[in-house]
Amino acid sequence: MKIGLIGARGYTGGELIKLVESHPEFELAALSSRKLEGKRARDHFETSSDLVIENLAPEDLSSREVDAWVLALPNRLSAPWVEAISPETLIVDLSSDHRFDDGWVHGFAERNAYEIKASKRIANPGCYATGMMATLWPITDLLDGPATVFGVSGFSGAGTTPSEKNDPDVLRDNLIPYAPTQHTHEKEVSHHLQHAVNFMPHVAPFFQGICLTITMTLKEGLGVGDVKSKLIEAYTGHPLINVADEAPRVRDNMGKHTLTIGGLGEANAFDPNRRRLVLNTTLDNLLKGAATQCMQNLNLASGLDALTGIPHSK
Repeated sequence: MKIGLIGARGYTGGELIKLVESHPEFELAALSSRKLEGKRARDHFETSSDLVIENLAPEDLSSREVDAWVLALPNRLSAPWVEAISPETLIVDLSSDHRFDDGWVHGFAERNAYEIKASKRIANPGCYATGMMATLWPITDLLDGPATVFGVSGFSGAGTTPSEKNDPDVLRDNLIPYAPTQHTHEKEVSHHLQHAVNFMPHVAPFFQGICLTITMTLKEGLGVGDVKSKLIEAYTGHPLINVADEAPRVRDNMGKHTLTIGGLGEANAFDPNRRRLVLNTTLDNLLKGAATQCMQNLNLASGLDALTGIPHSK
């Protein structure tokens, strides 16, 4: 299976290149980046590949023998690429461009595996959205009203284009809030859950990882046990998602392909008088929040087990 990557320069592209290189059934066939044109992959990424990075245009793609294209472009730039790629060729889009498009499958692998297997157009979920979806979709029917999420991401989530959100001098000894309403991941999760979510993102001085503190009100008569049972049922047989009594820390999943939903055993996690439950979820924004999930989607849409080529333990 030959894989092409458009927009290879970013952090997620680097992680995906490593996963493709170690995959038993996939081969890296094309890399495109305007700023890295002419360089060899091994000179810029953690790879032994001698593949030369090109500056491909949409019209160049039809001449390439590629079975699946991954689009790692900034938001609102994918349209000409999608138009140029044959409908029979698999596309996984890492941007937000198609996460609300009914013609594309939302690629949260643990929830939508059957739909992903039958699709050639997959919208990879956002990094924050992955953590929120993982926590909330199995328990949405237990909730009374919106969930509220306080999110903190490492500055790799701001990408490689310089801004105050990835400037070490600005971030030092700091925590920066941004987009406190109508963040695209707030809209994404609310749309796919058909349940309102309020999201307040922040960027922190660490490089990679996400921490989410998720507050919700449970319906009358429900408690922590009901939530824990639903989560365990949803993720039994899905080793990349852990359900834990203790609240996870960012470092628990940093550099790993896993996501942990925890806090279920914390003494103060549930206030029965207000029916208020607080859970904590951590994941690596570059891995399970992006490249790992992309690999799960490529696997499923190619007829492989979702975890092929992804290091994990049962």
